[in-house]
Amino acid sequence: MSFRTRLLMTVAAVALMSLAVLAFGLRREVSGQLAGDYARRIEATVVAIEADLRLEGQGISERLVALREALQNDNRFRAAAVAGAASERQYLLDYAGAVIGLAGLSVLQIQDQDGRIVSSGHFRNEHGRLAPVLARRLMANPDDVVFLTARTPERAFMALVRGEELRVGGRGFTLVGGVALDRRFFQRLASDREVSVSLVYPGLEVSSNPALVPRLAALSAAPDGGAPGLDDLIAGRLEVAVMGPDGERPSVTTAQVLVTHTLEPLQSLVGRVDTWFMGTAAATSVVALALAAWLSSRVSQPLATLAEKTATLDLDRLDIDFESQGGDEIGTLSRLLGDLTARLRTSRRHLREAEHRAAVGQMARQVTHDIKNGLIPLRNVFRHLSQVDGRDPAALATVFAERRGTIDASIDYLETLATNYGRLSPPAERRLCDLNAIAGEAIQMSRGPHAVIHGQLATDPPAVVGDPVAVRRILDNLIANAVDSLADGRGAITIVTERVDDADHVTARVTVADTGCGMSDADASKVFTDFYTTKPAGTGLGLSIVRRLVLDLEGTVRVASVLGEGTRVTVDMPAAPTTPRRSARHGNDVE
Repeated sequence: MSFRTRLLMTVAAVALMSLAVLAFGLRREVSGQLAGDYARRIEATVVAIEADLRLEGQGISERLVALREALQNDNRFRAAAVAGAASERQYLLDYAGAVIGLAGLSVLQIQDQDGRIVSSGHFRNEHGRLAPVLARRLMANPDDVVFLTARTPERAFMALVRGEELRVGGRGFTLVGGVALDRRFFQRLASDREVSVSLVYPGLEVSSNPALVPRLAALSAAPDGGAPGLDDLIAGRLEVAVMGPDGERPSVTTAQVLVTHTLEPLQSLVGRVDTWFMGTAAATSVVALALAAWLSSRVSQPLATLAEKTATLDLDRLDIDFESQGGDEIGTLSRLLGDLTARLRTSRRHLREAEHRAAVGQMARQVTHDIKNGLIPLRNVFRHLSQVDGRDPAALATVFAERRGTIDASIDYLETLATNYGRLSPPAERRLCDLNAIAGEAIQMSRGPHAVIHGQLATDPPAVVGDPVAVRRILDNLIANAVDSLADGRGAITIVTERVDDADHVTARVTVADTGCGMSDADASKVFTDFYTTKPAGTGLGLSIVRRLVLDLEGTVRVASVLGEGTRVTVDMPAAPTTPRRSARHGNDVE
């Protein structure tokens, strides 16, 4: 048995086990007392919420009494409702709607003695409807807590309602008023932030805590009145009678007001108690471990020396010599670390060789790819000259003169590439670029015998700040990819430049669209990945180079493709800050 094992067993037997038994007993007693106090506080909260519901009902009654007094002194209401004056009919219709907000109510009806609604504030179209049962039921037990299912033109809702009778000109009327049982209502009832008050009724579930609403819907739909994950939170349940809009009894005659609480405060308190116990245990453990450390000081010194040597290890510092420390565990660990260091030296050498080969290979592939793109215009020119020589040798000089600019531009482009690659990582030449000029030059250099390349260049393209060679490489790679996608090299390619004016900036946009074979969604999502290609002889670097160059210009690039129909690549680059904002329009067609 090793020294470490013996030391741990001694500490556990002497200190930790006895302390754990003591802490467990104390924790159980304290937690039980805390849980009992918390339960009594929640019970008191439920009683208070039930009392608050009755107080809300009394508040509604007080508002209806104030409306009753106002109506008894309202001559226009008397003329319309009692005398039947046609000139005041509109006033009667609009009365409830005009005062419902001022009275702080969500439901307000005025019924005559026959139970006919003469004015409705929450739903004007209820005018003329008979609802005598509603008034009778409210006035039979005026102090009861009653819920009413009501609706507006937009939605259905539930309200806490009261009724109040009045007489005007010898005729009897009934005021029906209430407040909506919405989230704000229940938040007023739930004064304690750990308590939530909720309404459970099919289709009208509401809670002071919005996170509970989905589970309340499951609770109202459950035949046994239970909901998974919610039953443990319910601290109180009040059942309240429900009436339909006409006072009839709906299919579900009672609604439940649930008082739920979270156990987080209790759990937090118990957690703090546990922290104190753990702190005490930790302090006792420190004392025991200090004694063990003093006893094992002769052994700990070799371990500290070994740890100090290990801390200096990294891939650039593998010259550490781990000497054998004997035949115990420390000596075995020292020999293992020495073997590991030797293997790391060998692996580091192999890793650096592999990195060097990978870097050289990637650079070679990128150089090959860029040179190939630069040679494409030259190949097209000489192919064109060869065709002219076969058809009309006399016109060869004229055609050569026309295409000489393309040859010179291609050679200049290749020379620039050679210079840049010769420097390995040249600093980018950032200056104002004429987007139309670069696009027109790329179109002219890419003309071939079969593909039709058409340019739609904006008359007012914004200037772009960047390396002109990088912008040209972007276009050359996109055009080369578009040409490769054409079946037998036949089809149409369209290059569009335009300006995009947003609220706070101007963007230069270049679009290259072709009528080629297109791509599937899976292929389109991978086109910017290095070395991914669908061409038999492709390198998979074209669009990945485009992406890096566009990112260097602080732009974005996206691709849209339909298999069998073609591909559209859109590049957006920030315009120069001095570029004025104007409406974009196309012009300067280039073939």
